[in-house]
Amino acid sequence: MRASVPETSSLAKVATAAKSCTACPLYKNATQTVFGEGPRHATMMMIGEQPGDYEDVAGKPFVGPAGKILDRALVDVGIDRDEVYVTNAVKHFKWEPRGKRRIHQKPSSRDIAACRPWLEAELRLVEPHVVVCLGSTAGQTIFGPAFRVAKERGKVLESPYAKKVVATVHPSSLLRQPDEQSREREYRLFVADLRVALKAAN
Repeated sequence: MRASVPETSSLAKVATAAKSCTACPLYKNATQTVFGEGPRHATMMMIGEQPGDYEDVAGKPFVGPAGKILDRALVDVGIDRDEVYVTNAVKHFKWEPRGKRRIHQKPSSRDIAACRPWLEAELRLVEPHVVVCLGSTAGQTIFGPAFRVAKERGKVLESPYAKKVVATVHPSSLLRQPDEQSREREYRLFVADLRVALKAAN
C-alpha cells in the first residue's frame, strides 16, 4: 500500500495529513510521524533514512547524535541549517526492543515504497536546487536499488526527482567508526561531499 497524499500546494497540509498515515505497519510502534522541516523553497534538501529514537520522541528530523554531527558539518561548510529542508525517506521509526532500549532497524523496500509519496510531495513542493542523499537508503530511494553511495559519493548526479543530487554517507555512520582517527577521516570526507552540494546549490 502507498501513502495517500492530498492534492494540495500547501506543504503544511501535506505534513498534517502525514500524521495519520497508516500505509505501512511502522506507524503502530512509532510515537509519531516525523515529517520534514525547513523553508518552503529551500535551495537544498537533505534526505536521510528514517527518524531515530530521539527524532521519534521529538517529532523532528535529525535532532539526535547523528543530527549533532550533521549540524557541526553544516557549520564547517558554511551552510545555515535553518535554510535547509531536512527530511527522511521513511517517516516512522522502525525499531526492535533490546532490554529497555529501542534499537534501530533498517526499513524494508516495502516500507520505503509505502512512504515514497510523502517524499515525492516534499520534492515537488519545495523544488530544491540540489538534493543531498544521506546514506544508502536515501540514495536507493532516489536512484533505485542498484545505487551504491561508496561508488557515487561526492559527485553531482541527476535524477527524475531533481536536476542535481549529491550522495554521501549518513552521519550516523561516523558514530560507528572504530576509533577517533577513523571518525576524523570520515568526517573530513563527509564535509568535502557537503561542499560539493553547496557549490551545486548556488
